Amino acid sequence: MAQRGIREYDAKNILAKHMKKLSKGTVKYRGKVALVTPDTSIAAVAKKKHWVKTNKLTVKPDQLFGKRGKHGLLLVNVTYDEAKDWLDEKMNSIVEVGKVKGKLTHFLVQPYVELDKEFYLAFTGYQDGDYIHFSSEGGVDIETNWNKVTTINVPIDAKIEDIDLTPILDSVSSEDEKGLKDLVTALYLFYRKLQFGFLEFNPFTYRDGEFFPIDTVARLDDTAQYLCHEKWGDTEFPAPFGHELRPEEQYIEDLDEKSGSSLKLTVLNPHGRVWTMVAGGGASVIYADTVVDLGFGDELATYGEYSGNPTTEETYDYAKTLLDLMTREKVEGGKVLLIGGGIANFTDVALTFDGIIMALEDYADKIKEHDIKIYIRRGGPNYEAGLAKIREAGKILDLDMEVHGPDMHMTKVVSIALKNLDGGN
Repeated sequence: MAQRGIREYDAKNILAKHMKKLSKGTVKYRGKVALVTPDTSIAAVAKKKHWVKTNKLTVKPDQLFGKRGKHGLLLVNVTYDEAKDWLDEKMNSIVEVGKVKGKLTHFLVQPYVELDKEFYLAFTGYQDGDYIHFSSEGGVDIETNWNKVTTINVPIDAKIEDIDLTPILDSVSSEDEKGLKDLVTALYLFYRKLQFGFLEFNPFTYRDGEFFPIDTVARLDDTAQYLCHEKWGDTEFPAPFGHELRPEEQYIEDLDEKSGSSLKLTVLNPHGRVWTMVAGGGASVIYADTVVDLGFGDELATYGEYSGNPTTEETYDYAKTLLDLMTREKVEGGKVLLIGGGIANFTDVALTFDGIIMALEDYADKIKEHDIKIYIRRGGPNYEAGLAKIREAGKILDLDMEVHGPDMHMTKVVSIALKNLDGGN
């Protein structure tokens, strides 16, 4: 699974499309949300959504960061004119959130809701199923009051209708219990059926059968896009706040959107000496964590993955993009390229390695010129043939390359590579 954050606006739009069906009509959600951008003013929005001028409003940035109130970026219970003036002031302004600076470009507008009760609800996935987290005391301080959050497990093969929700609803009033049970059941179905990796509502309120999610945080499993693109609609996966996509990152993102596979690339440090091309989201985490644990975090150039059985051509496009970035700037002591992964379930290793070999052939001279050492570790379907092919290609191209199969542990090959870097321990 590759979880990627989406805008609160998109999460609430998806919810509005599916809540009636998933709740069997027991839960009402109006889905009144609007998105103001540099290209779509609040005045333009109001022409189509008349409630923007008649309701009291809440306005906040919608760019994948939280604690907006604590950063002075939350406007509540205001008129249309007040919202318009605030948006004119904030649009395209540069703000610092934590240690990250970025430009404000997208704002969520929704009706202001008076909160008599504030609940917390979140769904998170784990290897064998899901967790449901609930508290009758939600709000901005939920992290410091986590002892008031109750959690239950939903096994991967279980139906939510068969799960006893009593433990998480024990703290609510008897008059709220039935409605909240219907709500949690419907939202869990929404979370699972629409392939969310994480879904949080904090706070939300619920009254007279109507759901009012005040703040929503959501991440989708983007590898399910080919299954859910109609259900998700025009949902986008924006870059993290403060991070503007490089052309190469945008290129890989465009490839990813056209593919049933998962192709991800984030450039962390273009001057770094440790570059990775890793198959699988879990393996990507292991490789990156190992690099950091061994003291080379500041040298880690990239983070990403190619997985889900990409074609030879897709792998070639990914590899040549990475090698192009890697060979733009020489550094003293050279660089290392870790081509790795776990043991694939269904990705044809030999076919993906054909794509990598094509890229190595294109960049062989530059690889040697930049003193790049290549370390490979891979397993899975046809891995013997793939390793044999790339080992032979390394000899023919005269590349400094080590090739290992699944007998070599992933963290071990990282350790070997980093020890051979100039200055390695």
